[in-house]
Amino acid sequence: MPKPAISVAMSVYNGERFLPLAIESVLAQSFTDFELLILDDGSSDASAEIIKRYAAADTRIRPIFRENRGLIVSLNELLDLAQAPLVARMDADDICRPDRFARQVEFLARHADYGVVGSWSDDIGEHGEALARDGADHPLTHEDMLVAIENGEQLICHPAVMYRREVVHSVGGYHAAFRHCEDLDLWLRLSNVTRMGNIPERLLRYRRYSEQVSARHSTEQQIGSVIARLAWQERRDGRRDPTEHLARLPAIDELDRLFGRPGLSRTARESIALSLRWSPAAMRDKGFDILLDHVRGGGRRDGLWRTVARLLRFGEPVRALRLAAALARN
Repeated sequence: MPKPAISVAMSVYNGERFLPLAIESVLAQSFTDFELLILDDGSSDASAEIIKRYAAADTRIRPIFRENRGLIVSLNELLDLAQAPLVARMDADDICRPDRFARQVEFLARHADYGVVGSWSDDIGEHGEALARDGADHPLTHEDMLVAIENGEQLICHPAVMYRREVVHSVGGYHAAFRHCEDLDLWLRLSNVTRMGNIPERLLRYRRYSEQVSARHSTEQQIGSVIARLAWQERRDGRRDPTEHLARLPAIDELDRLFGRPGLSRTARESIALSLRWSPAAMRDKGFDILLDHVRGGGRRDGLWRTVARLLRFGEPVRALRLAAALARN
């Protein structure tokens, strides 16, 4: 059998709620020469039955079922299983526009020097309702991407991306340590070896809801994002990346030792703390402790009295009092 032009990589863990819509949006693509790899990562809900039902009806679907090993292992496994030179990522809770693959294949055919292309997206809510966007759209050209990296801005929406499989393999795929920000770490590493961009069309409907990974793991995601950018700076400046072979990220206090640069832990904690103060989830978990350590260590306090008020709105009066006491003392 001839190999497909695209391998679509979808990892699923307890995704029964939105999975049928995600699969159907892939099967409805105007560009039809693809295989759809759906890896069920040990789901305990009806995801496996849903995948089997769709696979029985469409031979382009290649289902994989196994025990739970986590998203990064699953993504690397899907990369290894992919038969096509191009890989399109897709999540089990998002929806593709019918011409997404056609537009991205066309872009990569016209831009041989680009190894990665994403697109803009529309945000939707739990029930498919349109959500107002906040913030700028993703950068378009590789030059725009490099500026965005320097400024700490968003780069590519992961489930909207299509990339050349061999380019991603050349940098070692997804790195195990960067749980919940594995895509940012990958884009930063790829920026050194290929050109990357985004199509200025909303080819994906990106679902936002309280149970999604980015909402539930905002603290770990922000810590990993800061460390990924520190590692990028090391590579940019010609130094060795000390995170390359890590299985898990170090504690913030260990960053000075890991990178061999005094003061890095303090700088990283400030960046993480000031980012997490906006997140209700982070202020209810260890993100609050990071913020408190930042204040007690004499870090920047601008705007933190407003965080006290937000904690009250979040329903966290005890934490609001603890932060107010720390601000009053320091």
